[in-house]
Amino acid sequence: MRLLITALLLLTVSAFAADKPVVQRINPPALSKPTGYTHIVVVQGGRTIYLSGQVPLTADGKLVGPGNMEAQTRQVFENLRAALKASGADLSDLVKITIFATDASQLPAIRKVRDQYLLNNLPASSFMEVKALFRPDVLIEIEGIAVTK
Repeated sequence: MRLLITALLLLTVSAFAADKPVVQRINPPALSKPTGYTHIVVVQGGRTIYLSGQVPLTADGKLVGPGNMEAQTRQVFENLRAALKASGADLSDLVKITIFATDASQLPAIRKVRDQYLLNNLPASSFMEVKALFRPDVLIEIEGIAVTK
């Protein structure tokens, strides 16, 4: 009986340990040195959270920073933070982001804000210049994937 109880306890502990993600970030020397992101993120275990593209709208639907990429990017990261918090995660749990912007020449402004929000545990990242987003006054949208316990 004691052996059966011990085995059940070990299985239970193993199941809970499996829920904790193991995240490995890799920047191989064969690739260029990344600035503000990680080339490869490998995740084992945990809970995966998929975030729809966030845009620079407040909770009541008002646009933040018309014509201002930096202000819009800041609101997008605030929205990402709020979405992650609602799912029991935070920005450090992001493992992948995709940035869609209407003007690639604004990348320095985007990076400036991104680097204020993503300090450690940098996610894999893609950037795309797009002709337009869902509204002509929206300059940026960022979607993400996070992994947490």
